[in-house]
Amino acid sequence: MTRAAIAATLFGAEDLRLVEQKPAALANGMVRVRFGAGGICGSDLHYFRHARTGDFMVTEPLILGHEISGEIIEIAGTAPGLTVGDRVAVNPSRWCGDCRYCREGRENLCERIHFMGSASRTPHMQGGFASLIDVTPAQCVVVPTHVSYTAAALAEPLAVALHAVARAGQTRARSIAVIGAGPIGLLVMLSARLASAESVAVVDIAAAPLSFASKLGADRVVDLSGGDEAAEAVTQSVWDVVFEASGTAAGLSTAIRAVRRGGTVVQVGNLPGGPIPVPANAVMAKELDLRGTFRFGREFAQAAELIVTGQVDVTRLVTAERNLSDAPQAFRLALDRSQSVKVMLTAD
Repeated sequence: MTRAAIAATLFGAEDLRLVEQKPAALANGMVRVRFGAGGICGSDLHYFRHARTGDFMVTEPLILGHEISGEIIEIAGTAPGLTVGDRVAVNPSRWCGDCRYCREGRENLCERIHFMGSASRTPHMQGGFASLIDVTPAQCVVVPTHVSYTAAALAEPLAVALHAVARAGQTRARSIAVIGAGPIGLLVMLSARLASAESVAVVDIAAAPLSFASKLGADRVVDLSGGDEAAEAVTQSVWDVVFEASGTAAGLSTAIRAVRRGGTVVQVGNLPGGPIPVPANAVMAKELDLRGTFRFGREFAQAAELIVTGQVDVTRLVTAERNLSDAPQAFRLALDRSQSVKVMLTAD
């Protein structure tokens, strides 16, 4: 393959450029995938706006993107179960398989993990917003051709939501609240439904995402834009499990105050780097379980299966599609919560 490829590459805050690349020969044991679709994630937007997400700072040019699907166009060496022409959802995680966490079945905590489009280590692992992507066979999950590239790419955020719900423990017949009506929060809502939650409420400060949550089936939506009075109404509610999916200190504080005594708070959102103020005494006084959830492990295959079988229609979240060559403009659209929920990049 000698033709040039383009990659949406971040050089600094709000400095996203389309860089032309000439692909090298495919390394032995690798699979080359032609880009089909990719979802712009909240962490991508943090990188775009601030050249960092949480504690991960961009220190070198970084190709963004980790919600990816495409078509296999080349295989170097053996790749059991894969053939050229397969449509695949790409798992952005590359685990070592040997460390204690991999052996314990917690691959998302792998000591030597590489995660596409992430500045969590240096050199950074380049992402998938590129017309050609080289991955390992283990990262490829084959999906039928009736599954759109857009749907296949959304296996990754669905896996994040499934893992978050699994971290919560018992959700059957429990009352659930989700703080934050972004794509991950909405997928957590749908995943909680799959886990037989009794009811699911969605809480946010913006009317448009809350309206979208209602259309997706939230039992209740709570608008916190009313200030202290609205916040007080939420904290008087008693939910068994609260998922914090806004990635804000205020969201975590609300979650801790809103959950019932003895309840569970699951931190899903990527909080700002460094110390943040939270009502930590309430964790003690209410005897709460405060749990973290990081990416996903084996849920990726489960997410792909739920999409293939139609049990979760992830495409309902998509509000706009733009060509990969229009990535900078697509990122700006994705930042506008009044206009978009999920913006997808597609092949030119």
